[in-house]
Amino acid sequence: MDVHPLKLKVRSYVAETPFIRSLVFGVEDGVVPQWQAGAHLRVALPNGGDRPYSLMALPGLPEDALALGVLREEASSGGSQFMHALKVGDVVKASAPVNNFRLHEGAAPALLFAGGIGITPVLSMAAELAARGSSYRLHYAGRTPGLLAFLPQLQEICAGGLSVHYDNDESRLDIAAALGDAAANAHVYVCGPSGMIDAVKAAAAAAGVSADRVHYELFKSEQTSAPDRPFEVEIKSTGQVVGVAAGQTIIEALEAAGVDVLYDCRRGDCGICQCGVIAGVPDHRDVILSDEERASNKVMQICVSRAKSERLVLDL
Repeated sequence: MDVHPLKLKVRSYVAETPFIRSLVFGVEDGVVPQWQAGAHLRVALPNGGDRPYSLMALPGLPEDALALGVLREEASSGGSQFMHALKVGDVVKASAPVNNFRLHEGAAPALLFAGGIGITPVLSMAAELAARGSSYRLHYAGRTPGLLAFLPQLQEICAGGLSVHYDNDESRLDIAAALGDAAANAHVYVCGPSGMIDAVKAAAAAAGVSADRVHYELFKSEQTSAPDRPFEVEIKSTGQVVGVAAGQTIIEALEAAGVDVLYDCRRGDCGICQCGVIAGVPDHRDVILSDEERASNKVMQICVSRAKSERLVLDL
């Protein structure tokens, strides 16, 4: 099955900031796929890989078009450089939309947080909530003025429901205060750097917000272009050694070897599969662990993380 069935042709692009570009695509050879706020698609890259980008409900976007926002990253594996080099008329292949960051059903209000390029799915959430007539507030944070993209579009979508914050002045985001101002039954959504996600999750827990009302999606920097390497996992309790192939997760390898493993999300964001590391160096790819936990190399999420060393000894 073709994992990139869509052919998208560039209709237009705009430099929203010196580092962020929006692109509008038409769909070649088919109909425009239906999608909801929080969805992304994966654009195929010339090197054989692909890269996820959130779909954006930009004001005035034609019904037969799709829009993406792309940050140009200096330490890029090729995705952002490729996307920033596209010209009108260029055609790319992409996956069908996937949504792991859906808005809640019903009339409960929402509190939205976005940092940097994490605004792309959150903008679409604001547009959908506004169309529903639902109560919400969006807090959009960046380092300095001039680096936040899509402010005119957000002001059109959100009207008075938008708060903009900069780290270098008195508008700096106070997450606890924002949570304190929200309705008791509000759902909380956050997309941005891992530090922002961790801060919102911690503040929400401290404020008594139940975990099922806190939703998040991490926008990771592009990884290095080096492909995943095979490695070995040793199970401390039995001494069994299991090989993990380049295109295989630790969980998949363990299950294939007959080892029963507890897990849930397979995305690195629920913590169910966390296990202790006795020896070796993990390659952390989750959104659960704190910086201190990652640096300790004593625990890892085996659904998504891999190994920097040739072998990991796990407390299983």
